[in-house]
Amino acid sequence: MKNTIPKPLLLFDGVCNLCNSSVQFVIKHDKKQQFLFSSLQSDAAKEILLQFGEINMNLDSIILITDAKIYSKSSAILKIAELLGGYYAVGIIFYIIPKFIRDKIYDFVAKNRYKWYGKRENCMIPNKKIKSRFL
Repeated sequence: MKNTIPKPLLLFDGVCNLCNSSVQFVIKHDKKQQFLFSSLQSDAAKEILLQFGEINMNLDSIILITDAKIYSKSSAILKIAELLGGYYAVGIIFYIIPKFIRDKIYDFVAKNRYKWYGKRENCMIPNKKIKSRFL
């Protein structure tokens, strides 16, 4: 089972309010229910990242794993937009911006996310309706 995930898996900082809001946005707009989710703080996420050879457990980056590839930071966001489809897929136009510039902007927001949006004491607990989509 190494390096195989049945659906796109979105790993996020579970105590970050901005990250949790972003996950709720993806859940709401994921009409195909194609995404799975896990907080980066979870044992499941740590195990999966180790399977993919990722030993740096950086909580400052959203991570998307799909088709045995890992996307992080701005590339993860753009790939999520692409997979959501519809109007969100227009976001892929931002691929024209060099990755190092996109990631600098991402890093700036990530560095300030707790100050701007706050932080939870514990990771989000999914409700019954979406629990099956969380690892």
